[in-house]
Amino acid sequence: MKKNRAFLKWAGGKYPLVEEIRRYLPAGERLIEPFVGAGSVFLNTDYDSYILADINNDLINLYKIVKNETDAFIRDARELFIDEVNTSDVFYRLREEFNLCTDDYRRALLFLYLNRHCYNGLCRYNMRGEFNVPFGRYKKPYFPEEELYWFAEKAQNATFVCEHYQQTLTNATSGSVVYCDPPYAPLSATANFTAYHTNNFNNQDQQNLAQLAQQLSSQSQIPVLISNHDTVLTREWYRDASSLYVVKARRTISRNISGRSKVNELLALYCQAAS
Repeated sequence: MKKNRAFLKWAGGKYPLVEEIRRYLPAGERLIEPFVGAGSVFLNTDYDSYILADINNDLINLYKIVKNETDAFIRDARELFIDEVNTSDVFYRLREEFNLCTDDYRRALLFLYLNRHCYNGLCRYNMRGEFNVPFGRYKKPYFPEEELYWFAEKAQNATFVCEHYQQTLTNATSGSVVYCDPPYAPLSATANFTAYHTNNFNNQDQQNLAQLAQQLSSQSQIPVLISNHDTVLTREWYRDASSLYVVKARRTISRNISGRSKVNELLALYCQAAS
């Protein structure tokens, strides 16, 4: 199966790991993702249908518009990828417009622009809910036209919802498979990671997610696969999983160049056959 890239840049995106994730995802009628992010797993699997959720309303709004207004959106977005728009002054003006904008279509266009022109493609908001990532200073940001069209085609079999992960999991029905890619646990007690949205995901949420996965598997026979860093803490959280798989992440997580290294990732599979 050809690997398909997401049209968004995304911290922690799963494109490098899709083969490994695909290997351990069980078969089913539909795939449910409570933390869809850039959608690399969705784009590289072949379920009959998808329920794709995220707490970030800007992300879900963008996906709905790309799905339903594909040609117009790509035409209009292309105008934001010309040299005249790739300057610091224009970037900060459009970032301010985005933070004040209440029109869904315009906000989706600006979200794509910010994603491709901001530093490292980060998606970060301050406590007032304002996007605050600085200008990336890229020579020529890539316009992902082919990726947008592929996403739109694939999205015809997807339903996009903005909601809390607990709601998404509560709504899961028989025949579904769940893949969870939550905000990752820190690698150490002193690690300091910036939240990518205003709804912080803490260790209690991590444990709650593991408990919900166990319940779905044991009570509803709905298998759940969860990704996270491979640490003593995550292994404790996922101690009730049916299987644990370790894969090598092809990405670096340290901003200290001399300290960069590949980090093991853990895939926890909750899959209990019906009795």
